[in-house]
Amino acid sequence: MNSLTSDLLQFLNESPCNFLAVSNLTERLDRAGFTPLDMSGQWNLRPGDRHYVVKNSSAVFAFIVGTDPAAGFKIISAHSDSPGFRIKPNAEIVNEGGVVTLNTEVYGGPILYTWFDRPLSISGRVILRGDSPLRPVTRMINFYRPLLTIPHLAIHYNRSVNDGNPLSKQRDMLPVLGRVASKEEGKGLLTRMVADELGVSPEEILDFDLTLYDTTPACLFGLNEEFISSGRIDDLEMAHAAVSALTASSTNGENTMTRVMAIFDNEETGSGTKQGAASPILSAILRRICGDYETYSRAVASSFMISADNGHALHPNYPSKQDPTNHPVPGDGPVVKINANCKYMTDARSAAIFRSICDNAGVGCQVFVNHSDTPGGSTLGNILTSQIELDGVDMGAPQWAMHSCRETASVADHLSIISAFTTFYDL
Repeated sequence: MNSLTSDLLQFLNESPCNFLAVSNLTERLDRAGFTPLDMSGQWNLRPGDRHYVVKNSSAVFAFIVGTDPAAGFKIISAHSDSPGFRIKPNAEIVNEGGVVTLNTEVYGGPILYTWFDRPLSISGRVILRGDSPLRPVTRMINFYRPLLTIPHLAIHYNRSVNDGNPLSKQRDMLPVLGRVASKEEGKGLLTRMVADELGVSPEEILDFDLTLYDTTPACLFGLNEEFISSGRIDDLEMAHAAVSALTASSTNGENTMTRVMAIFDNEETGSGTKQGAASPILSAILRRICGDYETYSRAVASSFMISADNGHALHPNYPSKQDPTNHPVPGDGPVVKINANCKYMTDARSAAIFRSICDNAGVGCQVFVNHSDTPGGSTLGNILTSQIELDGVDMGAPQWAMHSCRETASVADHLSIISAFTTFYDL
């Protein structure tokens, strides 16, 4: 197995939620000589400096300062979040027989029935009391072991289940945690579990952001292990490709443009948060790098961004769902994403630039366009252009089962994209 492929599988396994994904990205940046900066502190930047900024523990922005601040930025953006289930406050529901389920809320747009009957666990962040009410302490948590499952109703109780199965997010999707002897024992059970896992008292816990995840490890499959099977491939695959390219890019100090990696949060819910692509966070960081508005404006005018968010591969069982003349195939290279109604930032010029980057990297390039009877979603690129006047392209790896609990992508495409991203940074 290629070392980059092995590292991707490890990254997927160790990043069951947005917070841990960003924690793992910063560890990779630390190992590559990047150092953290605080937006509240003073920055004194020099050419060749490697730094990163973390926002809300769930977004990270890394950069290598170029020799000419006005020369522009080479930006690769992706996102840290994936669809799933978030645990609500006061989550414990004690049912008949002492069976405890947790009250959850759907995050984003998951394929609900793919979450049934899987071994699930819990990860996220926990907020503890600090020295000041304005300075609480943040701790990451991952239980690692299987704790829950969302049991499906047996076919004997729903004979038409295979003919279509409408699901209630509130009634049908609640995970079973275990059994307790009484309703009183069930009260505060999750908080006590979190406290025990972190080695703190329940009274120290102020709040938490906890999500469910499938504990089945990421793996390769296929005749020649050509496919990747995992949760959260959308969009952690692109986050991994971006950090791999940035940390491997040239250190010769001759790159005039500033290289940037921007991993946002909350893309799956519209990006409208302080750590999302619709916020001014990236613009604020780029302005700090440039030092003044005149230099910033000149730099933006000369910049290019690759908005990296996975696309849909031609499905072997549903070819009619794809556009009649554009059929991205897993293993044939990254896809440029195009939409006539500007759901993506791609235009002919930016698509041509990305194709040329792929040519220089010696990798293939494909095109994804929605079937005209099937409207698609948007992603980071066109949302960011409402904040910054950037030229750029929307692209991604072709994959199957996007938003499933378990998605599929191609090993060859991932390696090709890392090569293309590295070539882009080193131009």
